[in-house]
Amino acid sequence: MIEEGGKRGKTMAEKRQLFMEMRAQNFDVIRLSTYRTACKLRFVQKRCNLHLVDVWNMIEAFRDNGLNTLDHNTEINVSRLETIISSIYYQLNKRLPTTHQISVEQSISLLLNFMVAAYDSEGHGKLTVFSVKAMLATMCGGKIVDKLRYVFSQISDSNGMMTFSKFDQFLREVLKLPTAVFEGPSFGYTEHSLRTCFPQQKKITLNMFLDALMADPPPQCLVWLPLMHRLANVENVFHPVECSYCRSESMMGFRYRCQQCHNYQLCQDCFWRGHASGPHSNQHQMKEHSSWKSPAKKLSHAISKSLGCVPSREPPHPVFPEQPERPLDLAHIVPPRPVANNMNDTMVMSSGAPTPTKRLQQGMSSARAVTEEHALIAAYVTRLQSGTRALDSPSRLDEEHRLIARYAARLAAEAGNTTQRPPTDLGFNFDANKQQRQLIAELENKNREILQEIQRLRLEHEQASQPTPEKAQQNPTLLAELRLLRQRKDELEQRMSALQESRRELMVQLEGLMKLLKDEEHKQAAQAASSPHSSPSHGASRPMPMPVRSTSAGSTPTHVPQDSLAGVGGDVQEAFAQGARRNLRNDLLVAADSITNTMSSLVKELHSVDNGGEEEEEKLQNGKDRG
Repeated sequence: MIEEGGKRGKTMAEKRQLFMEMRAQNFDVIRLSTYRTACKLRFVQKRCNLHLVDVWNMIEAFRDNGLNTLDHNTEINVSRLETIISSIYYQLNKRLPTTHQISVEQSISLLLNFMVAAYDSEGHGKLTVFSVKAMLATMCGGKIVDKLRYVFSQISDSNGMMTFSKFDQFLREVLKLPTAVFEGPSFGYTEHSLRTCFPQQKKITLNMFLDALMADPPPQCLVWLPLMHRLANVENVFHPVECSYCRSESMMGFRYRCQQCHNYQLCQDCFWRGHASGPHSNQHQMKEHSSWKSPAKKLSHAISKSLGCVPSREPPHPVFPEQPERPLDLAHIVPPRPVANNMNDTMVMSSGAPTPTKRLQQGMSSARAVTEEHALIAAYVTRLQSGTRALDSPSRLDEEHRLIARYAARLAAEAGNTTQRPPTDLGFNFDANKQQRQLIAELENKNREILQEIQRLRLEHEQASQPTPEKAQQNPTLLAELRLLRQRKDELEQRMSALQESRRELMVQLEGLMKLLKDEEHKQAAQAASSPHSSPSHGASRPMPMPVRSTSAGSTPTHVPQDSLAGVGGDVQEAFAQGARRNLRNDLLVAADSITNTMSSLVKELHSVDNGGEEEEEKLQNGKDRG
């Protein structure tokens, strides 16, 4: 009797320990209930080391302990709750460095007593699955948007819409936390709590849910939740500013600036306790600052904002798709035989506590299944290595899917085995989990090796399928086509050189015509100067004519060598024919136009030749590619 009384007294002392330490912090002197509630829950979170457990690690712990397969209203006893909490903290110590290890036993005792006090006030010794999920997901570490996403996944239907009855149940569970820290009058559950969050009864998606609960300000019943996360973010923020009341030269945490009094700033302790001095009053509006900016930085920010250089404020959370992601359905490719074996193993495990004989049989069946998987993988790799045709086989993907499905089915069956084992076999569960992790690591290494081997074989197959010059030389048809293409290319090059030679000859003839025109103009100028009827001043002031664009209207030359006009159009020959009434300027313009047209036709022909050469080169390249 004395021993039982001593144990009961020790248990009661452990239950009171957390609340006694919280009272020692003197949080009740905080004037505002929102800050008071957030500070108390933040103290419980840190004292139980829940701030070190991320929300994703908490979700993983739920799955490892099988809570994701149970209904929300299922009740679990305190011993199983202790097992869940123990797995959370043991996994946490594995992730932490050796210099930052926590006291697992103390953390388990504090958290377990707090959860029992908050959710089992009547002493039934049982908690619902939804209570455990709501409490641990709210009090763990991590981003608030990730926590709310997980909460929405628990209270939404298959179409991604929130169920109001489940959200009302969530409010009932989560608002037990403020009640547990003696803030029930301010933030306890009421019938109007649901209406304060969503006043209109309509379909609520994930984005609407996040908008409502992360708004500024948030719903009144949950206003302490985002404040608790802000407290965690500003605990180590330093402000090099003097407090206007306590005259402390610096501040840690929040900083509050009065919107009416000039340069009046308070630290978080003075503001929370309602201190004021001078003309400042507690009724003045205060602005909360969670960071410090120097005056120079403020000035640059103001200038950038005035110039429009500051980007728009980011939304409080990213936009998520409206429809929930569907999990992959692998049921149609799961082979029946391994599933049957695993189901038999599951039935054996669920029939009761396993005997040594059953454990031996299960170990042999697991080893046999692993051996069969290794044999299948080895045969698959050998077939891939035997030839490159296996890579192009249509059944390759089906074989990969069957291997993956077989492995996934065995892992699912083993996970079901671990969830259905009784608490008395906890040590064996840990050993089995360790063996499973080792097996998973081995299979992942083997999978990486297989993927590397498949990649290597694919590269070899691509290199083997590429054409080479040796293969082209062994094909007589390709050789004949290459010879014809080379001959055609030589003919085109000869034709191009002939056209260029004709072009040079035309340019030489044109130059000769220009020279004859200059000589004739000089002769006319000399005759005009020697004539007695001409005026000297008129002859001296006559401008020197320009080549081709001559303005003289004298007689045309009586004789032009015909060999200099060979190859030139008829308009040019007519321009230099006999006749006194011909206008030499017009004739020269006609001749120049004829030469220009001839040159244009030559250029077009050269371009057509170049294009033909390029087409022949493309055909030659295509012939090589086909080879």
